Amino acid sequence: MVFHPPVQIVAKAGDAGKYKVALPWWNMILRGFMSGAYIAMGGALATVCSTGVQAADATVRYGFQSAGISALVTGAVFPVGLIITVLTGAELFTGDAMLAPMAAFIHKISWAQVFNLWIWVYIGNLIGSIVYAYIMTMGPFTSVNATTGAVTATAFGLRAIAIAGFKVQYALIPAAMWSAFLKAVGCNWLVNLAILLGICADDLIGKFFGIWFPIMAFVSTGFEHSIANQYFISAGILMLPYADPTAVSGYLGIANLNWVGFWLNNMIIVTIGNIVGGMIFVGVLYWVAFRKEIAALK
Repeated sequence: MVFHPPVQIVAKAGDAGKYKVALPWWNMILRGFMSGAYIAMGGALATVCSTGVQAADATVRYGFQSAGISALVTGAVFPVGLIITVLTGAELFTGDAMLAPMAAFIHKISWAQVFNLWIWVYIGNLIGSIVYAYIMTMGPFTSVNATTGAVTATAFGLRAIAIAGFKVQYALIPAAMWSAFLKAVGCNWLVNLAILLGICADDLIGKFFGIWFPIMAFVSTGFEHSIANQYFISAGILMLPYADPTAVSGYLGIANLNWVGFWLNNMIIVTIGNIVGGMIFVGVLYWVAFRKEIAALK
């Protein structure tokens, strides 16, 4: 197994960011679409695998009483999305929140290029996430009565609503927004450490385990990832018309589970927190720590 020393990992991260910002806008959207769908695949798998860990209870995290076990199962399978993203060259906004600024620090590319990458990739991620949420909604999350044609939510669909409701529970008050922000910072700190660990190894197994552990940690801990939430919340919103209102009425955050709540109660503050977590807590810290060594490599 080939292992790159830390200074080379940081330099390679800057090189990756330089490559990414030079992509044409349509390619950024296309690769963003791919990664949005891949992250959604991990989210959908996590939803299915953690369904039925214990009976639903809307007063606890993710709608389940056995919060710790449910979180562990969810975290154990979710990393498939980032593993596919990294190994196949797709574009993920939360990873670019570190890689593009790293390129700006090392290669002195413009911040306009950084923001351009972020915008197009974010749009692509959003489209991919919603498309896959629709596939899951009209697929495994619902069942069709062969006689009447009525479409109803399966146990997986109810689980999707419970997860989505939890993610839009944050009220528009400072304490709740601060909580969401900190969860987003912690999330992308771990996500971008996973990216760096993926860079440090040249073989498939090394990259797999380097990515898997930090992603498992962020999901199981209960942090907030903007692109994963694009899928989770979208799937919950799309599922609502097919769920029995009495079955989901007690779910945490259910009143905010709509497209307004999608943005105001989660997406905006979580996106900002993800940027801070990736750019500051990984990009800036590692650049400052290794900039003299990086300069010596040139």
